[in-house]
Amino acid sequence: MIAWRAICLIDFFKYNWTVRDEWFTWCKQLTPEQLLMTRTGGIGNILHTLFHIVEVEYSWNRAIQEKEDSVLQFDDYHTLEKVKQLSYSCRNEITGFLQSDLTKLENETVIAAWDNTELSKVDILHHVIIHEIHHIGQLSIWARELNLEPVSASFINRTL
Repeated sequence: MIAWRAICLIDFFKYNWTVRDEWFTWCKQLTPEQLLMTRTGGIGNILHTLFHIVEVEYSWNRAIQEKEDSVLQFDDYHTLEKVKQLSYSCRNEITGFLQSDLTKLENETVIAAWDNTELSKVDILHHVIIHEIHHIGQLSIWARELNLEPVSASFINRTL
């Protein structure tokens, strides 16, 4: 993988983390009932969607590193503060991996514990980035349904 491609991947992870942190702050204006209210689409509610984003990112990154999957359960992280702390904890581990030589992943594949398909490690990193962006769009729709301004998804003028 060309070095600039690796830098772009890191920048997009940083972008996702920045936007996610803004969503955590945004969520503080909601009641626990609003965070857990069943909604159309996605994982079903705001808090579980945020948990799902973290859990998927963490699981795929562990798979890329060929580490044992650490199954996380939403029932163990049923408050905004617990999901936020989980996000920071997982991010610390992922940051260490992203600071390694990502160029070596260019031609590497892996089979995740939950999938019998051989997958490109670079494709998985791209998938993880896009997965979060997809769910951020769902959160934005739910924010508008609450008559609230969503977090900006713009990449422009963000300090990463």
